[in-house]
Amino acid sequence: MQQATETGWLGSRRLTTLLIIALIFGSALLVTGFGPMRLPGDQQGYEPAQPIKFSHRLHAGELAIDCFYCHSGAEKSRHAGVPAASTCMNCHKNITSTFGAFRAEDDLAKKEGRPPRQIVSAELRKLYDALGLDDARKPDPAKTPKPIQWVRIHTVPDFVHFDHSAHVNAGVTCQQCHGTVQAMERLRQDSDLGMGWCVNCHRTSNKSGVAGKPVHASIDCATCHH
Repeated sequence: MQQATETGWLGSRRLTTLLIIALIFGSALLVTGFGPMRLPGDQQGYEPAQPIKFSHRLHAGELAIDCFYCHSGAEKSRHAGVPAASTCMNCHKNITSTFGAFRAEDDLAKKEGRPPRQIVSAELRKLYDALGLDDARKPDPAKTPKPIQWVRIHTVPDFVHFDHSAHVNAGVTCQQCHGTVQAMERLRQDSDLGMGWCVNCHRTSNKSGVAGKPVHASIDCATCHH
């Protein structure tokens, strides 16, 4: 009798476990609209709108600004970092709009026989407002500076330790993890950043090297989970 009771209890437990798994997968199907299945936390393709429309295609692509000029932390710390608004002002103190807008205003001013007007793009106006600047791009006592609420795109779980500096100093390019950033108008997550993706990259790197140099990329669990 006791054995039958234990068998029934185990069977009930297995059934409960199967129902929970079915419920999880069913919920995932409903959320994804019966699209491709993804593991929890996989945000591949995530491309959120940002408070200021920053074009990586323009800055990293056309203007060829080095990634580390804005993300200086990537070479020396775990986090790449988001550039301070003051970094943006190194260029945008004087560059207040696109070249096309400046040229159009110059042509119109010549046609109308007047000095060119100041042109400030709507997106750069947001930057100046965030810094509390006036039309001359000087601190305005009537304005309160406020941080720009950038939306984070690339992230890994809290139990994963990822160090940008270790990868950058080993010769791993930004594009290897982040995709062709220099071609993206709006930044998106290119890779799934899952454990399998990282481990496969380490294995491939150990076989073929990185930037022409041999490496020993660890596949020990404790390297990333400690």
